[in-house]
Amino acid sequence: MAKFWYLVCMITFLELSKLAISRPEQVPTPPLPVLPLPTFSQLKWQRRELIMFLHFGVNTFTDSERGTGKENPSMFNPVGLDTKQWVTVAAGAGISLMILTAKHHDGFCLWPSKYTHHSVISSPWRNGHGDVVQEFIDSVKTHGGGGIDAGLYLSPWDRHDKRYGHDLQYNEYYLAQLQELLTKYGSVKEIWFDGFKGKDAKNMSYYFSDWFAMVRELQSSINIFSDAGPGVRWVGNEKGFAGNTSWSTINSTLLSIGNASIGDYLNTGDPKGTNWLPAECDVSIREGWFWHKSQSPKKLSQLLDIYYNSVGRNCVMLLNVPPNSTGLISESDIHRLKEFRAAIDTIFSTNLAEKCIVKVSSQRGGKGGGFGPENVLDNDHVWTYWSPKENKNEHWIEIKVPNGEEGMKFNVVRIQEPIGLGQRIIKHEIYVDGKKVVQGTTVGYKRLHRLEKVLHCRAVRIIVKESKGLPLISSIGLHLDPYWKP
Repeated sequence: MAKFWYLVCMITFLELSKLAISRPEQVPTPPLPVLPLPTFSQLKWQRRELIMFLHFGVNTFTDSERGTGKENPSMFNPVGLDTKQWVTVAAGAGISLMILTAKHHDGFCLWPSKYTHHSVISSPWRNGHGDVVQEFIDSVKTHGGGGIDAGLYLSPWDRHDKRYGHDLQYNEYYLAQLQELLTKYGSVKEIWFDGFKGKDAKNMSYYFSDWFAMVRELQSSINIFSDAGPGVRWVGNEKGFAGNTSWSTINSTLLSIGNASIGDYLNTGDPKGTNWLPAECDVSIREGWFWHKSQSPKKLSQLLDIYYNSVGRNCVMLLNVPPNSTGLISESDIHRLKEFRAAIDTIFSTNLAEKCIVKVSSQRGGKGGGFGPENVLDNDHVWTYWSPKENKNEHWIEIKVPNGEEGMKFNVVRIQEPIGLGQRIIKHEIYVDGKKVVQGTTVGYKRLHRLEKVLHCRAVRIIVKESKGLPLISSIGLHLDPYWKP
């Protein structure tokens, strides 16, 4: 009998010991990604938001938009050219990537290419010993403060070179120049191709596959832009506007470079797309792409419209700022860029949601699991996020003013997805104090909803109505835009 009670006591002791020893709880794992996903270079490109184009060449001196290819190189003489000024202006505007037209359709090269004399070699500028591309690259490196990268545009359509129209000879010539640019000048973060050519152009086939393969071989971290990517796609227009529905995903097999009939498809992307190919919205600060004395920069309200419809629709805004015939960015353009940057900073520097309580329909892993609503108010917009539970039908997140405090005044709602795990949200709605004010579709890296008027409220609820897999939200902002006068 004594042995029996001894065994009972030992078993009881062991069970109590198990309870006393606290096991570390397992940390909830992140949800599976929704394919396709961005590459490292694409993700870095997306986070730039605002980048700059620099159209510069013989057209700058002929007051034309499209050169004939018959221009005399002697007319190219920007006596006051200062690429350091370009970079200083870009840095002040919050630009992180500058793309220079190394060669436009007229075929004139801004660097001393050994494959043609139709270049700066034959111009009086720097007594024929100048190199705009080199000066540009050097200035980006030395005056960009480490926060600006360089990109280059090399036009496939060449109206000067006699090899154009002869497929093999011209493709070899083009590829040779591409090799020059990507081996001589160091790191290039974006290379710009297009398929545009005039109706009078000779019949010509471009060997894009060969070009792209060479680009990847020479610089693996570069993003390749064209109508069909493969790194970044065109948005389908030159107004800078993306579609109200804007997917970073698309089916590359349906794309072809220079095909005008696919503009709408490029503009919206494809929810069933098998390729991650985000859109870049190119637009000029002036009416033309090259500098013209008679033109002035767009109004601030126009630039903000473009910003909301490009960056605010899951894209990157590529703003062309053309240097003038002296070789400088004009003072009127500099003034407008400063206004533009100041306006963006004014609107988005304050997030009213940061002072609020955030509630959610559910959260993955429960409280303390790492996927809570607090993540939508931190500074990481890619790798920290709110995730709901798998088994919930309706997913929502609510920003609410604490009791006893005044309501919020705002007219812009910002929503961001952690696109490192794919683009997910198909449809969403926004309610302000119980009243629906937005019926939206895609979100992507950043969605900005500019409302019809300033709202004074206590609660904002975002409801995800449809998504691919679990909806994830990395950041939410409520902002006041004082420039918006609908």
